[in-house]
Amino acid sequence: MDAFTETNFARLCGTLSGRPVYSHSSRGRDFYTFPLTVLRLSGNADRLNVVLGRELLEAAELEDAARLCVTGQLRSFNNRKGEGAKLVISVYARELCFCKEEDSNLVRLAGTLCRPPTLRSTPLGREICDMMLAVNRHYGRSDYLPCICWGAAARQAALLTVGTRLRLEGRIQSRDYVKLTEEGPLHRTAFEVSAAELEPLP
Repeated sequence: MDAFTETNFARLCGTLSGRPVYSHSSRGRDFYTFPLTVLRLSGNADRLNVVLGRELLEAAELEDAARLCVTGQLRSFNNRKGEGAKLVISVYARELCFCKEEDSNLVRLAGTLCRPPTLRSTPLGREICDMMLAVNRHYGRSDYLPCICWGAAARQAALLTVGTRLRLEGRIQSRDYVKLTEEGPLHRTAFEVSAAELEPLP
């Protein structure tokens, strides 16, 4: 894994797939969100949430189906409204520009395991390990980011303990699933970082 100094870095290139809508206000600033569709090498697509400030949005003058490159950080938010996923993952845009690049999806994180890793197998018999990584922000806050890894890396990760420092490189991906409730099945989307490279830190 190439050395990197940032603890939280994300860079996406993809296609705008929905108009920006108001998200929330914080510390006197308004924030908006829009979906960005990023193709995988397999041809499948991830539909990822991007959050950005009003100033960046107004400067960009976005158009439908625009090709965009977004650079920023992964952020987590606890949804207490009772609708949708409880843990909302998005890319907070620090930079936004139009581009002609091919679709790309890069995430680099360094943080601390805050739950015991869980090793399991897919229905096709492939080993996968689920992890929750706490990544510090400034001002004493942290983002809690679900991560997965596969195969030999999954077996390695399963041996790690809570409190272990890790850095990893991979991609953020979306995954649709159905949650069964008393009112009937609900279609939800989960987001997680699929780690291609994983390294425990001293």
